[in-house]
Amino acid sequence: MGVMLGVCVLIIVQSVMNGFGEGIRHRLTQTQGDIRIRSDEVIYNWEDLLETLEKQDNILSAVPFAEGVVMLQHQNRPQFPFVRGIDPLVQEEVLPIGKFLTIGNREDFDDESVFLGEGLAYSLKAGPGSVVEVFTPLMLEALKQNEILLPREFKVAGLFRTGSPQVDGNTMITTLRVMQELYGLENGVHGLALKLRPGIDAYGYSADLEEGVLPSGLQAVSWIESNEDFLFVIEQEKRVISFIIIFIILVASFSIAISLMMAVMRKTREIGLLVAMGGRPNQVAFSFCFQGFFIGLVGTITGILTALVCLNYRSEILSAYADITNTQTNFLGQYDVYDIPVHYLASDFITVTCFALAISTFAGLIPALRAARLKPADALRGE
Repeated sequence: MGVMLGVCVLIIVQSVMNGFGEGIRHRLTQTQGDIRIRSDEVIYNWEDLLETLEKQDNILSAVPFAEGVVMLQHQNRPQFPFVRGIDPLVQEEVLPIGKFLTIGNREDFDDESVFLGEGLAYSLKAGPGSVVEVFTPLMLEALKQNEILLPREFKVAGLFRTGSPQVDGNTMITTLRVMQELYGLENGVHGLALKLRPGIDAYGYSADLEEGVLPSGLQAVSWIESNEDFLFVIEQEKRVISFIIIFIILVASFSIAISLMMAVMRKTREIGLLVAMGGRPNQVAFSFCFQGFFIGLVGTITGILTALVCLNYRSEILSAYADITNTQTNFLGQYDVYDIPVHYLASDFITVTCFALAISTFAGLIPALRAARLKPADALRGE
């Protein structure tokens, strides 16, 4: 039972953490693209570069983008969101904005309108149909030349939710043409976002692009590199939680060791009789190690099966828990999570199984050594 509970909890935690991590990685690629081509300067010859990239077999599509920070105001409520300018005609091929829209539609999106993240819209108290004012860095440059530029006004065409609080609470989307005007880019862009074919390693392919395709001065940055720190934190959380839960299996191993030690003490005469009949010490020791292995094997199998059943009925279990404790699962619905995500990795099952079997087998080692050292004369002295 101890091994079963330890394995069960460990598999559940790892699978759920994998589910959250997989969901986050999926959203990152949907909001950023697989690879971004960037430069320290504005890219003006991006049409030729776009044509070159689209000829690559591993690239499904590529779209230009421009981004920056502006001051956004609605009814005297200022915010400083991150603004992304996109080409609405081809954007869906790489970054599916239409999929994230909760209010509004793509047909209403033009040079006189913008999309706001739901969190940003809530901060501004703005909704579809509201008019927002945009102040750009060009205004500061104009003031230095004793010129005055009036803020641009845009109509809110819709709201979007990606599931990332950082994006939804601090992002505004405009057309690429508008973003070029706001930042004075003329026909330039800040980069290109690429969509790769399924199964292509974004990290490795970004290095291949820099070596053989991109001209000097351009960088190919994969979504893994852009979010390296964030992904590292997610992986470390999984490892720390798994490390803590491993102690459940260690506690179970001590129980196994104590149980087998008691068996050796109770069966002293039987062990002595086996040795007197010709049983070798290593055979006696092996029998107790095998008993620990068998306990670990049964506990591991039942633990994995129990974990799979619990994960399969996770929604019903969570609802029953909420009813019993008279509480609500408040995290559901937050960050676009409406169910506990699960993602199974064969490596997790293999690691947990090997660890549980090894611990259970070694738990029988000390009792086995004690049994192997018993001498027939000492064991049968009282008979």
